[in-house]
Amino acid sequence: MNKNITPVIEIQDISVVFDGFKALSEVTTNIMPNKVHFFIGPNGAGKTTLLDIICGKTKPSNGKIVYHGGRDVGLRKYTNMDLTKMSEADIVNEGIGRKFQAPSVFTSLTVLENMEISLKGQKNVISSLLFKIAENQKKRIEMILDFIGLLGKKEEKAASLSHGQKQWLEIGMLLVQEPSVLLLDEPVAGMGKPETEKTGEIIKKIAKQYAVVVVEHDMEFVRKVADTVTVMHEGKILAEGNADSVLSDEKVKVVYLGRGKFHKSGGAEKEKAGA
Repeated sequence: MNKNITPVIEIQDISVVFDGFKALSEVTTNIMPNKVHFFIGPNGAGKTTLLDIICGKTKPSNGKIVYHGGRDVGLRKYTNMDLTKMSEADIVNEGIGRKFQAPSVFTSLTVLENMEISLKGQKNVISSLLFKIAENQKKRIEMILDFIGLLGKKEEKAASLSHGQKQWLEIGMLLVQEPSVLLLDEPVAGMGKPETEKTGEIIKKIAKQYAVVVVEHDMEFVRKVADTVTVMHEGKILAEGNADSVLSDEKVKVVYLGRGKFHKSGGAEKEKAGA
């Protein structure tokens, strides 16, 4: 990693406690520009909680998240914002977009209408549909639809799309908002192999312009797409690095498969496979 490159997001000693349960404990890592950063680990490891903190849905007990990718405001650019002190709406407005596991598209509207209501500044469906789209906005929407492979379906209702196509549409709805960082929660869940492969291609192309953070369980997908992989276990970072080095780590194999629980001594204790 080039130390001269400023991270888009610096996650610094983040901890969060829910009713006495420590969901995250002193998590520290960096999200770099133009990279695909995966967070993996068994259920309950703290991956989604970390995304919730980045986007402002959950507030940490300790630590901070410094964002260096804020939008230009007049002649100033705010590049050292602590996301833990900001609202969800302000974080979105500053260029952090999130896609949840289940696609959230308006199935009764066309693909094109879904894209139009996602434009910056559009607050609801009615105002969006009454809003006159500028020519440069039309061109941008069509460019993104072509990029995600849905340009030929722009006049079709979103309800007619396959599961994978709905996922791509939602990614397109994020891209039209011109984010600096995309947070994707299990983007290939429920997809077949061809759709999974195309999703990987889309994500890698997106990373040429933006930072992409992904929570995922499909290890083959992780290996093919990730630039950086962070393995989480019991609210802590177990390992971090490139996909090949992390996924070949014996501790990671044991913990991720739920075969054992590692202690500071490095030994493993047999336990049932599970979340």
